[in-house]
Amino acid sequence: MNISQEVLRVLDEVLSLKGRSAAFTRDTPLLGALPELDSMAVVTLITTLEEQFGLVVADDDIDGSTFATVGSLTDFVSGKLAP
Repeated sequence: MNISQEVLRVLDEVLSLKGRSAAFTRDTPLLGALPELDSMAVVTLITTLEEQFGLVVADDDIDGSTFATVGSLTDFVSGKLAP
């Protein structure tokens, strides 16, 4: 499984980006840069990532930096999946 591609797919789906995520790179800013990523979307995004990747995200696990860029979000998911 390519974690980066899956994270982009989830972002596209949850935020209804209609394929715009295909142009995103690791450095693409998310929080504060995408109007679609509001507080409710963050909650939905976390829930969807938990379901898609089979992970559990505790409240203490996340902060604003988790959603700073595509890369930081991908790194967060990768870290949660590491044994």
